[in-house]
This record gives sequence, structure tokens and C-alpha cells, in this order.
Amino acid sequence: MTATPRRYHITTFGCQMNKADSERMAGILENMGFAWSEDPNDADLILYNTCTIRDNAEQRVYSHLGRQAHRKRSNPDLTLVMAGCVAQQEGETLLRRVPELDLVMGPQHANRLGDLLEQVFAGSQVVATEPVHIMEDITKPRRDSRVSAWVNVIYGCNERCTYCVVPNVRGVEQSRTPEAIRAEMEELSRQGYKEVTLLGQNIDAYGRDLPGTTPEGRHLHTLTDLLYYVHDIPGIERLRFATSHPRYFTERLIKACAELPKVCEHFHIPFQSGDNELLKAMARGYTQEKYRRIIDTIRSYMPDASITADAIVGFPGETEEQFEKTLKLIEDIGFDLVNTAAYSPRPSTPAALWENQLSEEVKADRLQRINHLVNQKAAERSQRYFGRVEEVLIEEQNPKYPEQVMGRTRGNRLAFCAGDINELKGQIVKMKITEVRPFSLTGVPV
Repeated sequence: MTATPRRYHITTFGCQMNKADSERMAGILENMGFAWSEDPNDADLILYNTCTIRDNAEQRVYSHLGRQAHRKRSNPDLTLVMAGCVAQQEGETLLRRVPELDLVMGPQHANRLGDLLEQVFAGSQVVATEPVHIMEDITKPRRDSRVSAWVNVIYGCNERCTYCVVPNVRGVEQSRTPEAIRAEMEELSRQGYKEVTLLGQNIDAYGRDLPGTTPEGRHLHTLTDLLYYVHDIPGIERLRFATSHPRYFTERLIKACAELPKVCEHFHIPFQSGDNELLKAMARGYTQEKYRRIIDTIRSYMPDASITADAIVGFPGETEEQFEKTLKLIEDIGFDLVNTAAYSPRPSTPAALWENQLSEEVKADRLQRINHLVNQKAAERSQRYFGRVEEVLIEEQNPKYPEQVMGRTRGNRLAFCAGDINELKGQIVKMKITEVRPFSLTGVPV
């Protein structure tokens, strides 16, 4: 009689980096003989991969964790793991707050999960939050999509934005070598993946820490060079990258995106605020004028490019007039999507200590107003797709209407059409768009 495999459940909060880390940790658990459990209450090991960017994400972690800690009191064999950025930030204090935790591990330790669990199963309570040099990562993640994959190209961040906790929790910038990135992408191509998104907290910084310069003194390894280097991998039909920082976004990169047929015309470039004084207080290192010039340059090369961004409202000291400058930027540029957030003070960040915090009412009001404008502009931007034929890479069945399949346009709009997922998964379908909504499209295959 064979023993039933132990089951695991991972809940992921936060950014794509966390999703990529979760996929990697799932791969490690499956290699250790664990099987995935959809229901956390049936799992023998529960892992929370946490995010500390916004306060509500952190609070959600604690409410999930509380329920499972309660369950563990009657089921001591349950293993509880807290990974990611809250784990890194709180470290040992988490064990005092939730003594039922078996393992607390920061994001840099994702590929050491196996070793750390061996220590747990031997009876230790483990905290792994010390900085490590990230070893080249060759573990094969279990990826949630069979069509589109994420590949980390740079870990950490050297920026010091005054609102952001990422440098404290993800460490200094460490670029992977172009050879290692290409090898991972070639392996993904062999596994049948069609699209790769290159990821970094600040991807434009890629290569600054790698040795070597050209005779003119330019770094040998930049994101632009990397795009040229990996562009010809057979089988990979689309390339994307995120997240960009306006301070380092170059015309050379824009030109490469226009020249390289596989690179999608989709740029995610956070602006955070439309007011220069606030940008300075945030330590972002650019002005709103510079940001507008970047967008103008992108549109001069690729008039139809899809542009998405992030914005923060209610930053300490933000006046009504400064907030209106952010609205004006959104109005003028016409983004396809803006991820918005009301400022929330994060531990160990400069802005959290400033006296000029705004009230929750003002923040909530501004968030509602900015979201209204974002939705309105997105609806306007969607109009340009009506009646057009778009290339859509099919990824999934539509969970709401099983007779439909869904995928993304090159501009990263979700698009639906009738079809059989078994035939179309991983195919690029030409779709005539018959219906437009602010954030998605419907069409018919042509």
C-alpha cells in the first residue's frame, strides 16, 4: 500500500516577482514529493508568499495565518511557512506574534526552500532572512500558465524611493548573466512556452552590476543588449519586460522594441505622481516633463503602443493642486491602465516618519477620483481596437463561458472569442474585435 503524498497549498500576495518565486517554490515542493491541494484546509504544508507594499496586503496575510495557526493547535503535523517580503521585514518578531510558524524566509531564500524544510522536519523552528548572494537558479518551477512564463533577470533594487520597502526586503541589485537567462528561456521553449516576460523590480538597471564596458564606456550588458541577445530563440514568439523606471528608460531601448518583431508594444512605466515636488519628495529622480518625453518618444516609434503605469495618491504633504497634476497627466497621456494605490506608510521607510501624513478620508476620496478617470481613459483607449484584427495568444478557457477561449493582444489587453481550448491553447489567433470594454475585448476568429 502506498502512502498518500503530503499535500501543499501556496497563497501568493503582491507582485509578479512573488508569483515567479511561488512557482519556483511549488516546483521544489513537487520535487520533494508534495502534491498540490486546491483547498488550504486539506493541505499538510501551507506557504504564504507575502507582500509588504500596501498595508491591506499585510493585514490579509495575518488573517489567513490566524485561521491556520488555530487549525495547527489541533493538528500539530501541519507545517506553516511564511515567505516573501513581510517575512523578510518582520523576521523573528513573527515567531513571537505567531508561535505556530515553522519557517520564516525572505524572498532571497526561495530556491533554498528544500534545505530549510529539511531543518523544520528535523524539529527546528527556522528563520532565514539574512542577506544571501543569490545563486544561479536552475530549479524548474511549476508554472501556472503553460503558454506564458516569467523569467527573472535582475533581483533586488538600489533605488531609494522614500515610500518603498522593496530595497530593505529584496536586497541590492543582482543581475543574472545573459547566458543563464538565455538557457532558461531555451528550456521554456522546449517545454512549449510561447511568451516570456522578463522581470525585475527595476528592470532598466539590468546589467549595471555585471562586469565589462564597450570602448565608448557604455555597459556591455543592458536590457537593450539582452533583448537583442535572446530575441532569436525559436518557439518563443513574444517578449515583454517589466517594471521600468523612467530614470533609466532610454531611446535606445525604445528603438530596439520597435525593431525587434517579437517584443510586444506594451510598456509598463510607473510615474507615481504628476507633480515635480512630490516626485522629488519620493526620490524618483525624474520630472513629469521627462516622463512625458519618454511617452512621446515611444509613440513616435510605435504610435499604437499600449502604455500602463502605477500611481500613488495621498502621499505625505500632497495638496489638492498637486493631486490635480496627477489627474492632468492621466488625462493628457491616456493610459491603457493605471494601477493606483492610496499611500500607506511602510515600516523602515523615510516617508512613514514624516509629520505631514494625510487623513484616510482624503486618501479614499482621491483614490476614488483617480480610479474614475483611469476607467474613463481606459474605455476611450479601448475604442481604437473596435473593428481591428488583433493577434491574440490563446492561454486559457474563459472560466465564465466555457465555450470561449481567452488570451492577450500584443498590447496586453485580455481578449475573448469562441473556440475550443484543446485546439487553440498556445496558438496565436487573428481576431476581429467586435466588442470593446475598458479592460477587455471580444472578437471573432478570422
